[in-house]
Amino acid sequence: MSSEFLWYIPNQAQPGHRGDDVVASHNSLDTLTGHALALEEHGWGGALLGAGWGRPDTFTVATALAARTTTFQPLIAVRPGYWRPANFASAAATLDHLTGGRVLVNIVSGRDDLAAYGDSEGDQTHRYARTKEFIQIVRRLWTEEAVTYHGEHFGVTASTVQPRPVVRGERRHPRLYFGGASEAAERVAATEADVQLFWGEPLDGIRERIERLQGLGERLGREHPPLEFGLRITTLVRDTTEQAWSDAEAKVAEMAAGTIQRDPNRFVAVGQQRLLDLAARGEVLDENLYTAPGRFGGGGAGTTWLVGSAEDVAKALRRYQNLGITHFVLSDTPYLPEIRRQGDQLLPLLR
Repeated sequence: MSSEFLWYIPNQAQPGHRGDDVVASHNSLDTLTGHALALEEHGWGGALLGAGWGRPDTFTVATALAARTTTFQPLIAVRPGYWRPANFASAAATLDHLTGGRVLVNIVSGRDDLAAYGDSEGDQTHRYARTKEFIQIVRRLWTEEAVTYHGEHFGVTASTVQPRPVVRGERRHPRLYFGGASEAAERVAATEADVQLFWGEPLDGIRERIERLQGLGERLGREHPPLEFGLRITTLVRDTTEQAWSDAEAKVAEMAAGTIQRDPNRFVAVGQQRLLDLAARGEVLDENLYTAPGRFGGGGAGTTWLVGSAEDVAKALRRYQNLGITHFVLSDTPYLPEIRRQGDQLLPLLR
């Protein structure tokens, strides 16, 4: 199976995300479009657009960028509760129709300031039970007519979405990505998601999680095509191994000094805690998986980094491919120059 390579576009209200150097007009349409066009030019399939209250609305940004590009695929992060399933299914199907089938969807269930937009947080079990219903309804609305579904959290009656998502080959609707490492999250991923995204764990941790999710899907009676797997990670690539490690250590020193803002949510999720715990195993794992950023404020994909020359990082990513990872969401800052560098130096080695 061929691999998919996506990037990350920082749709942030404030500049300087993870040390990015763009300040003036950092989130203007022209700036973000420049990122999307560079992704097309340098071999990327598209980019993840993060979601969260207090940042630009993800779906709006994705729609604007899709209108200004021709092949760029927005991986649109959405939250059940911020969206109701029928509203989202209709919006996503419309954008998919207008773009000729370029929409990808990332379902997010982690903590957010839900009360700020009128939602109730609920505990972890509540959030993932609601997410399961959300995915089930959205998938049915994309593929069936006159859908009636009445669950504990959501319901629709005789509902049909028009227009329909683009159907092409085995593609029946936009691919549904999902993350989460808790038991509740894995039960949803094993039965409902199309792609499970992992953070940058060592190979042994990824192998164990793939095997567990596959077994869980079998036990719970998964009804969809086999679950696929993806990796969301920072890749720090330089012309030489020595320069890469020198720059990585310098960046971590900036984080330790407080020059780069800490991620306020880095201690919250189960998957995030797994990454933070890696530092106890060593500062460098699997040859070039750097754990030090997590000690000084790195969160999410910024917690662990793959560091090295393009050849070093490609070798590491191929090891993940050998485990069954077929979807990659990579990034480093400053974002725009790294789109070009890694697109030109790293991607050819992976294809």
